Amino acid sequence: MNTNNMENKKVWFITGASKGLGLALAKQLLQIGHQVVATSRNSTSLINAINFKGEAFLPLQVDLSSDQDVAAAIRQAHQTFGQIDVVVNNAGYGIGGSIEELTDKETRDSFDINVFGTINVIRHALPILRAQASGHIINISSIAGIAPAIGWSVYGAAKHAIIGLSEVLADEVKELGIKVTVIAPGAFRTNFLQTDSLVLSERKIDAYANIRASHERYTQMNGHQAGDPEKAAKAMIELAEMPEPPVYLLLGSDAYARAFSKLELLASSYKQWEALTKSTDY
Repeated sequence: MNTNNMENKKVWFITGASKGLGLALAKQLLQIGHQVVATSRNSTSLINAINFKGEAFLPLQVDLSSDQDVAAAIRQAHQTFGQIDVVVNNAGYGIGGSIEELTDKETRDSFDINVFGTINVIRHALPILRAQASGHIINISSIAGIAPAIGWSVYGAAKHAIIGLSEVLADEVKELGIKVTVIAPGAFRTNFLQTDSLVLSERKIDAYANIRASHERYTQMNGHQAGDPEKAAKAMIELAEMPEPPVYLLLGSDAYARAFSKLELLASSYKQWEALTKSTDY
């Protein structure tokens, strides 16, 4: 291990670390000598997936929708390592279906993990980061939070929420020495499109044939996604080393293309209705 890594040794708190980008990140960090607190719904699968023996790794079983569970996890992380340098809100899952097809429970469960879980972690981590006058919060949204696709309205809404709260949070904590980045990844070759990371509405309404077709396109992509999770993890580690990290970071050439077509769509749409927009002024 080189001395540079030892000098920059950080304590990372990562949610949803038993698979996907969270797993790739946790493994790389431990390999290069950082300390990692990793959470998952199931600590056994987390320990097996990360497969690291040593005191630098603290695996925790946490229900992110429980404010008490999250508070206890943050407290344990701080007591174990004495500080928290980087918080990565990575836990989340995809939810597909029209608004009409998805039940209230399916929708709320999705927001509990994708949105409220992130908010709970931030709320409990902030007092520690404030006391340190340092730290970096990295929230994983999705390109769906910028340019959602048909059949993913609730997922798009949840990921939009992560972008909205991150933008404001970045301004609120800047003077406190805390940095915030929201990452919008495109499609990565993880198990995100498998049943343990993806919920499709139980109810299917025949009228929504376009939604079924959209879901099929996405599930057929499994194993052929453009993004490499190992390279995404490397980019996140690089991000945490930056003295002035960006507030927004797209990951993947597909995310880049989708974000820019959305940008153009917004610009032309706003412009097109300029007269009507301004007609409401006193």
